[in-house]
Amino acid sequence: MRYIEVSCETSETGIELLTAALDAAGISDTEVSDPRDVEEIMDKKESYEWDYIEESVVHKMEEAPRVSSYFPEGEEGRKQADTMKEVLQRVADDVKAGMYGPDVDLGSMKITEQIRDDADWKDKWKAYFKPFHVSEHLVVCPSWENYEPQEGEKIITIDPGMAFGTGTHETTSMCLALLEKYLQEGTKVLDAGTGSGILSIAAALLGAGEVLGVDVDLDAVRVAQENISVNHCEKTARAEYGDLTKGVDYEADLIVGNLMAELICMLAEGIAAHLHENGVFIASGILTEKEDMVEKAVTEAGLSLVEKQEKGEWSAMVFQKES
Repeated sequence: MRYIEVSCETSETGIELLTAALDAAGISDTEVSDPRDVEEIMDKKESYEWDYIEESVVHKMEEAPRVSSYFPEGEEGRKQADTMKEVLQRVADDVKAGMYGPDVDLGSMKITEQIRDDADWKDKWKAYFKPFHVSEHLVVCPSWENYEPQEGEKIITIDPGMAFGTGTHETTSMCLALLEKYLQEGTKVLDAGTGSGILSIAAALLGAGEVLGVDVDLDAVRVAQENISVNHCEKTARAEYGDLTKGVDYEADLIVGNLMAELICMLAEGIAAHLHENGVFIASGILTEKEDMVEKAVTEAGLSLVEKQEKGEWSAMVFQKES
């Protein structure tokens, strides 16, 4: 289906003026792109409200606010698009005439119109997700790409979806590389906060004897189980709803968790309780400035720090349970 997109570049002040004027004209279904939203998220960097922010999203902070709306292609949609442009232009003219005061700044007020096709939107993003190596032998590949594995390579088929984890982020890639380093043939693995299931799948492909992925998000459990099936790992790996602090009856030789630092600290005692003696815990998703906090919590639970890796502002840590 094709749509008419009408968009106007404005200022923070202009957002409220334009949306109010459009609403009065009967155009209430507007989309607002405001860089302040990203700033607010960045301000909560030390809280529980976010995990990480992609660089492309951060670049949005450099853009001007924008008010947009979409209308179906056709006579009626054409009328609505023209009405929106007339309203936007009228507000700009009123500002120039001083009707809103001498200091009101609506930005460039550049109005653009484009024809959009949702079929193009639906598949265009796929061009940016290609097969890539995450460790010496692990390759992550989307289902629509044809990739011929080289000798010794193991392919993880993962498509971007609702659950976190396609391997592109530093936290996930460090987990995968450390899994390949520490996992031994026949190892019993617990994937705490499985997300997309990518770590469970990797463990199974690397020779784990049994893998359980748990998550408190039912959508993540569903997606993880689907991905496990796509990768033909059902005999070794499974995903279940679960919380390490209660209701999970499973002891592992190796536990991997790509989680926020605060959550790792909260789960430290539960992780120790679910880990065999001399077992290994791979923790990632840790901002480098929170390494000491995580190390303190995990060592107090009875584990010792074995190794630490860093990529950018992120850290992954390997602990071993003392016998």
